[in-house]
Amino acid sequence: MDAIIENLPRFVDAFLMTLRLLVVSGIGALMIGTLVAAMRISPVPAFRGFATVYTEIIRNTPLTLVLFFCAFVLPQLGVRFDYAIAATIGLTVYTSPFVAEAVRSGVNGVSVGQAEAARAIGLGFGQTLTMVILPQAIRMVIPPLINVLIALTKNTSVAAGFAVLELVAVSRQVIQFNGNATVTILVAVAVFYLVITVPLGQAANLLERRVMVQR
Repeated sequence: MDAIIENLPRFVDAFLMTLRLLVVSGIGALMIGTLVAAMRISPVPAFRGFATVYTEIIRNTPLTLVLFFCAFVLPQLGVRFDYAIAATIGLTVYTSPFVAEAVRSGVNGVSVGQAEAARAIGLGFGQTLTMVILPQAIRMVIPPLINVLIALTKNTSVAAGFAVLELVAVSRQVIQFNGNATVTILVAVAVFYLVITVPLGQAANLLERRVMVQR
């Protein structure tokens, strides 16, 4: 425990960095993912084609490769970011297709009659989507979306390989000087992750019960 106590400020800073990656990337992924989902069901073929290609390419690309592109390829193209910002962009882009698919599944779960009724009263596609379809779809996919955020929390550990001092990166540095406390350090890191993921899981269960009551 001495290794944990002595390096507690570093672990707290790393925890805050992990939390920052989660919050910023999560918000970005939710926004982009919802937009991509809307494009997937758009009546415009070009939008549907772009959203489909984007989803399939990013979703089937390893996260490490996405982060590598953001951290090392973009600077070669003249686009330079701090490593933490590059990791945030990479996590946002990588997570957004999973959000898009979750939202699209919710949209497909809304009765077709809802859209037909909206069109019957003169609403356009955009109005029908934002005022009728999405509010119902989002309620249905809250638990899957929270599962995506839990996966994002664990994916932030990949940023350790790109000079971002989050929990895994700091644990590696501490283990180098405290090899005899490896197990204790790893358990402590796991506890930090659980501080994030367990409340998210509980929130998913609570929101799912509330949605079922509303139905």
